[in-house]
Amino acid sequence: MLEPLRNRTYRHLFAAQVIALIGTGLMTVALGLLAYDLAGENAGAVLGTALAIKMVAYVAIAPVAGAVAGLLPRRAMLVALDVVRALAALALPFISQVWEIYLLIFLLQAASAAFTPTFQATIPDILPEEEDYTKALSLSRIAYDLENLLSPMLAAGLLTVISFHALFAGTVIGFLLSAGLVLSVVLPQRQPATGMSFTERVGLGTRIFVSTPRLRGLLALNLAAAAAGAIVIVNTVVIVRDSLGFADQDVALTLAAFGLGSMGAAVMLPRILEQVPDRTAMLAGAILMVVALTGTALALTVVDGLAAWIALLPLWSLAGIGYSMLLTPTGRLLRRSAHETGRPALFAAQFALSHACWLVTYPMAGWLGAWLGLPATLLLHAGLAALATVAAVRLWPEHDPDVIEHTHELDPSHPHLRQHGGEKRHAHAYVIDALHPYWPR
Repeated sequence: MLEPLRNRTYRHLFAAQVIALIGTGLMTVALGLLAYDLAGENAGAVLGTALAIKMVAYVAIAPVAGAVAGLLPRRAMLVALDVVRALAALALPFISQVWEIYLLIFLLQAASAAFTPTFQATIPDILPEEEDYTKALSLSRIAYDLENLLSPMLAAGLLTVISFHALFAGTVIGFLLSAGLVLSVVLPQRQPATGMSFTERVGLGTRIFVSTPRLRGLLALNLAAAAAGAIVIVNTVVIVRDSLGFADQDVALTLAAFGLGSMGAAVMLPRILEQVPDRTAMLAGAILMVVALTGTALALTVVDGLAAWIALLPLWSLAGIGYSMLLTPTGRLLRRSAHETGRPALFAAQFALSHACWLVTYPMAGWLGAWLGLPATLLLHAGLAALATVAAVRLWPEHDPDVIEHTHELDPSHPHLRQHGGEKRHAHAYVIDALHPYWPR
């Protein structure tokens, strides 16, 4: 599991990711307190708007950043984006108006929308062996889950001795340390994508996505993950505090059950993926999330109080297992589906398209919960996840080889044909690019 950390470059980048995540977690707590300080009882509306701005920045900026990433030195770009994030976080304690929160959040999240997919697209070049890369994906999943578990506890401890404004300093330090760690390594040189305009590069990742059957299936699975994840993030506090009448620490324990399930699955996935295909594991994860949401709806309908909470904990853990099983192998699919030159655009497209799903499911989870009640909302989200899973089964064929036989109508002297003995009909690992614009039937 820890073998990728023997690689110095990956070890430094993983440390940069963990430190930046801790800083972001501290900022999340501090931002909620800042919103309450500025808006009082309207703090929820402020945070909801800030969350929507974050999603809009992710969806709008990531494809453009993916195109730019193909033109700039990777290390310099990542360091510059960390510095921008640090400066935005540094300014947050000094604002006095709500609109200033929105402006700085957009700036910070726009930088994150450029940083994250560029960072993710770098890892396959550092760890070319699939076994090492799979373990790196699991480590990354565990890092995200640990951040969700530990950052609130760390923030709570710090708030006993400092004001919430000082938490932003932790965010700034996290981003600066991340920049220093990226600066401390030499990243592999990348061949820039050639022969395309900037507009074509912006749309490259999306074009690969919609043209590749396994990625069309992934897009449907992204919606399934967002349908379940939005319920957990938005409504856990509502379920535990309002429906069951439990305390704040019980909210934390319930979220911990989800996180521990996700971490446990991430630890086991490298071995599981040696035995079963990515498609099988990811579809199984989606089914587990549907079962967990449906079971929770039934539990809240049939029992209440302590019995309901005791039922909720394993169901949330099951949802966490499914969430990790679905999301962790995503990088393997993206890696298989593009050449090195197309990876930044493809990772950026995954970043934007997956967050577009969250942009739909976040308000659904909140508004439907208030309008229809929690059991009905849980069933509707379970139904959406189930429909998305069925769509993934249909869009992503069970037979999904890397090497595909296909035909080109090219001049026999074309370099691509010469690489394959001059034969117009030949076979090789097939991805969408300038010479292979369509998936062969």
